[in-house]
Amino acid sequence: MTDLMDYIETIKAFVESGGVVLIGIAILTFFMWTLIFERIWYFKTSLGRDVKTALDQWEARGERKSWNAHQVRYALISRVSERVNVNLDMIGTLVSLAPLLGLLGTVTGMIDVFNVLAVTGGGDAKSMAGGVSKATIPTMAGMVAALSGVFGNTYITQTAQREKQLLEDHLTMDH
Repeated sequence: MTDLMDYIETIKAFVESGGVVLIGIAILTFFMWTLIFERIWYFKTSLGRDVKTALDQWEARGERKSWNAHQVRYALISRVSERVNVNLDMIGTLVSLAPLLGLLGTVTGMIDVFNVLAVTGGGDAKSMAGGVSKATIPTMAGMVAALSGVFGNTYITQTAQREKQLLEDHLTMDH
């Protein structure tokens, strides 16, 4: 129990040294990774059913060469692609927002530094160091969040593209 309390105190000290923007970065990162894990879960579980349904509907068609067959094929691919692409844009947006929130923390930390300079005339290095800390820690946190999100986003985007291409390849127009 004391270890848990020590961890909580350490996290509180970290947030205090980096400012309130760190909470925003933490929430953004949690939401971003929740969406990434949801997409991975979908790819591992439900995607197979969606693809099988599309393939079964396509295989049930008697002819596959007419204009109508092309439109049905396109519709089947579009339906699966729509399900595959859910939240991909949102994840990309959150990845882009993470360093911007870090930059916001940098700006607010520098405002604290300039405030100390204005009040003390630049003689209080210890107070200025607190502002510099509030400027650099959010920047680092925003970059770490963005980098981790880039890896997750790249994985799910490539998986989505691969699965859509595989579906297109399996919906043959051979007869």
